[in-house]
Amino acid sequence: MLSQYLYISTAPTLLREEVDAILATSERNNPARGITGLLLFNGRNFLQLLEGAEGEVNALMETIFADPRHSGVSVLDRRGIAQRTCPDWAMKRVMIAESIESRQEMLEGELPKGLDPEVRKMIMNFAVLN
Repeated sequence: MLSQYLYISTAPTLLREEVDAILATSERNNPARGITGLLLFNGRNFLQLLEGAEGEVNALMETIFADPRHSGVSVLDRRGIAQRTCPDWAMKRVMIAESIESRQEMLEGELPKGLDPEVRKMIMNFAVLN
């Protein structure tokens, strides 16, 4: 059974280099664990979509909850899925434009087409957070 998690967290003091390091680690480790997904960071908050085998995603979420680089981890959505939304993304960083007005437009072009409409809406709402 595949699982999908969508969570948000706060990391107001994280530097861009640290976010890049998180992505590099994810891109290196996730394929071996069968984890795919995407990551958004607006300079203060993370929003991450993770998908994979239930046990692997649960184990990764435990690591995320314990990670001191961010706080306030809140799971927005957790569901079983029949197929992956991001099958080719070990962890794709979806860039968020500086301008709030253009964020949603940029995201629409980046998000996978097969994303559940409810999950898409939560991600799009994240885009307007400052």
